[in-house]
Amino acid sequence: MPRFLIIRLSSIGDIVLTTPVIRCLKQQVPGAEVHVLTKASFRSVLQHNPYIDRLHLWDRSYTLLIDQLRQQSFDQVIDLHHNTKTLRIKRDLAIPARSFYKLNVEKYLLTALKINVLPGKHIVDRYLDTVRPLGVQNDGRGLDYFLSPSDELTKDDIPGAQRAGYVAVVIGAALGTKRWPKEHFQAFCRQLDHPIVLLGGMEDRERGDFIASVDPIKIYNACGKFSLNESADWVRKSKFVLTGDTGLMHIAAAFRKPIISLWGNTVPVFGMTPYYGDDIVSSHMLEHNVWCRPCSKIGYERCPLGHFSCMQRITPEKVLAVAREVMSNVVR
Repeated sequence: MPRFLIIRLSSIGDIVLTTPVIRCLKQQVPGAEVHVLTKASFRSVLQHNPYIDRLHLWDRSYTLLIDQLRQQSFDQVIDLHHNTKTLRIKRDLAIPARSFYKLNVEKYLLTALKINVLPGKHIVDRYLDTVRPLGVQNDGRGLDYFLSPSDELTKDDIPGAQRAGYVAVVIGAALGTKRWPKEHFQAFCRQLDHPIVLLGGMEDRERGDFIASVDPIKIYNACGKFSLNESADWVRKSKFVLTGDTGLMHIAAAFRKPIISLWGNTVPVFGMTPYYGDDIVSSHMLEHNVWCRPCSKIGYERCPLGHFSCMQRITPEKVLAVAREVMSNVVR
């Protein structure tokens, strides 16, 4: 029975994008025992995944982690993170390993010199290339995200105005250059003729209050009130999702939700767009090209040049036009 260790330490969206590898490896390699290593802070992303035989969590002690992993006698490591931390893990385990190629040089050429030599291939397919020599193929079933009954929202969690259906609007993002301006969010929410739920973390609560202030009945600010998996259930129950390039965008794709995604400093050509596998689902990617974009493969808290044109010029009117088109198809 081959025993595999898949490594992806962070973050939410990147981990969700590895789920086809987890599923395909488990189902396509006879007798495969699949273990996954991630940071303890991201436990909830994978803790209910039925294709994982054991989830290993890296909290603080590296020594304890390596001792724990050595005891498992893995046959092979599949490194889908491939950084200095995972290089150390592979070195100390001293077993055969396959590593994901991150395209760091190619991304540097695009961000620094605006020279695009990227392969035009989704990161999910590049993750799967890592295990292709094991006989693993893409099954076309897209991303996975699993919730437990305790993660599901109750009737009391959902305000009356949203109980007949709502649009999920993700206002949070790890970095500022991935966030649409709050004034744009507010203008969009004010004009959209449908109940809305705002999603984000505690750090987004004040922005959510600002956005919802124009109509606190139609617009429910759920930021900071729910866990990640409860927020995922808000996404699952929504009509469609408006979001930046965020982890909840990939969770929405796992639930096959129609998505309108707004792209600031990052670009779809990086290969991390909403991924549905063989399913045909409405997905609209809105971006405004300026000479300095993309300025980073990850992002910044503030626009390095101060103008933030990439997001500022995606106007509420442009997004509303697309949202009304999506609404006409999902709200009958």
